[in-house]
Amino acid sequence: MNSAGLLLDSFGRIREAVHEAVTGLGEEDLAARIDPDANSIAWLVWHLTRIQDDHLAGAFDTEQLWRSDGWRDRFGLPFPPAATGYGHTSAQVGDVRATEALLLGYHDAVHERTAELLAPVTNADLDRVVDTAWDPPVTLGVRLVSVLAEDLQHAGQAGYVRGVVERRGRG
Repeated sequence: MNSAGLLLDSFGRIREAVHEAVTGLGEEDLAARIDPDANSIAWLVWHLTRIQDDHLAGAFDTEQLWRSDGWRDRFGLPFPPAATGYGHTSAQVGDVRATEALLLGYHDAVHERTAELLAPVTNADLDRVVDTAWDPPVTLGVRLVSVLAEDLQHAGQAGYVRGVVERRGRG
């Protein structure tokens, strides 16, 4: 397996986890919080997708689908255009309400773009510096691992919240 294949498989696992966490839930369940300040499935999936969209667009010098494909307007969230959820307050987390179709539509669009961007990546490409704001500067490889780690963590959290929501519903 080459670098591109490894990366595509990894991002595909995030997509699978997102679908498992979201599919079949209504808007109320997607917005449910296991305590008043916890993250909801909707916020977790929106946030991990925003991070992937934002960070890969930056690394490959392309437009974010959030803006270029109208996802920001479809979600209608009361946040600045560049918001990704980083540093959100509990109230802002609660502002993220979305349907299954909207969450999965945005995530799938970002996944497809990710696959297009990663397909030609070679081992040498992973050493390309994509962010000089850090010391040491961030390479493409480090940025992709960072996105993978964050997205997998949040997808797992969304799956956990789904389990809690489903158990409560059977209560």
